[in-house]
Amino acid sequence: MDVSGGSGQPRSDDSEPAEQPAAPTAPTNDAGPDRADAPTPPHRTGTPAGKPEPAPSAEPPGPEREHEHAHGEAPRPESGTTPQAAPASPAPGSASTGGPGPEPTGMAKGKPPRRPREPGGGLLMGRPFGVPVYVAPSWFVVAALITWVFGGQLDRVLPELGAARYLVSLFFAIAFYASVLVHELAHTVAAIRFKLPVRRIQLQFFGGVSEIEKEAETPGREFVLAFVGPLLSLVLAGLFYLAMQPVEPGTVPGVLLAGLMVSNLIVAAFNLLPGLPLDGGRMLRAVVWKITGRPMSGTVAAAWVGRALAVSVLIGLPLLNYSGAFGGGTENANGMDALTDGLLAAVLAAIIWTGAGNSLRMARLREHLPELRARTLTRRAVPVETETPLSEALRRANAAGARALVVVDADGTPLSLVREAAIVGVPEHRRPWVAVSGLAQDLTDGMRVSAELAGEDLLDVLRATPATEYLVVEETGEIYGVLSAADVERAFVRAMARPS
Repeated sequence: MDVSGGSGQPRSDDSEPAEQPAAPTAPTNDAGPDRADAPTPPHRTGTPAGKPEPAPSAEPPGPEREHEHAHGEAPRPESGTTPQAAPASPAPGSASTGGPGPEPTGMAKGKPPRRPREPGGGLLMGRPFGVPVYVAPSWFVVAALITWVFGGQLDRVLPELGAARYLVSLFFAIAFYASVLVHELAHTVAAIRFKLPVRRIQLQFFGGVSEIEKEAETPGREFVLAFVGPLLSLVLAGLFYLAMQPVEPGTVPGVLLAGLMVSNLIVAAFNLLPGLPLDGGRMLRAVVWKITGRPMSGTVAAAWVGRALAVSVLIGLPLLNYSGAFGGGTENANGMDALTDGLLAAVLAAIIWTGAGNSLRMARLREHLPELRARTLTRRAVPVETETPLSEALRRANAAGARALVVVDADGTPLSLVREAAIVGVPEHRRPWVAVSGLAQDLTDGMRVSAELAGEDLLDVLRATPATEYLVVEETGEIYGVLSAADVERAFVRAMARPS
């Protein structure tokens, strides 16, 4: 039986190929294929932990999303500050294109297929522009906090409201988060305009997050994508200011409109601060990217400014409130207020610092992603017919220097892939009596991968159809070999371990 189409052998180029010496046979102690070179991956934070033997549902590593535009929580009326949302987690953008030629039926190519499931993330509120909007359970906590705090302020301004002030405060909390949603929708519309996929919008404890799955292609688009959110918040503040003009200041509508105007001004100002993961940090990144021509330089600059900003918030916010900049002062300060201000500053600083660090980590991932190429990671494979005994199939693989088995029909059409984990589970004395078809996984459309895929396109295709092995084919439909999710995982970890 000839070795499968093409050479099926990983090429020797500047990428690190998967291990080659052994065939898919397990050692006689049934310990599985040699994996001594696989480093122990870290705890999963976007890259799954490695295992000696991949589980059938193993999912290849890769970034979850491109970036999260995070925006502030409702301001505390007495401090005038607004917390920032969860740290940004940008994911890389890298692509390779396949060469010309007909596309085999069911073969996954450069454009990744639609995700099979919704991302989730709380209570689904709707799908404006086709993007799901979720309210996280933590939002109800902050809504209750805003209702309580703003209700206390209303008791001093409008004491005649009585207990109804809490109903007014709840309305303020909902209206403020509606403003945050408009801010996020601005990012979403801009991303859709630039043909960037948006995974979801989530309203949570510290504001809102727009999860955009790819990086903007140019610094100009990156700048626009970041700026539209604060711009819409400024526009909303202006609209609330205009609506205040005909309204009596000491009334419920007047107080609500004033609160919403100030809140949107604070959200816009906070997000324009020039440090990642804030929108202002992305704008700074775009500017440095434009000047240097390197997106990584922009990320490094904006991330370090973000870390400096985190330290400034940790130290400066309590000092400003204590000095009376937010209407407080030593004469009105008490131990509980000081503790609350310190806790708020610590949470904000931690979020900004973590987001800046995540941005640096994901930028390094983006630089290394092109090293993941299906062609160089593919194992050489041997085609075998359905009733071939496992021992005979392994003999052929060893003779050909192959490390994978593809089950084909009489015409040579691939039907299924023999799972490596299943081979390991068959004792050596049983292998002459076990047909390869009993250890194989039927091929689905998503398990056919183009040999030309690389980087993020490769990871998108593998994540769309989780499996332990994939059939790699040429543009002509010829079998090139088998790609193991474990090999991709190890190459991913090795690439991330190398310095930028």
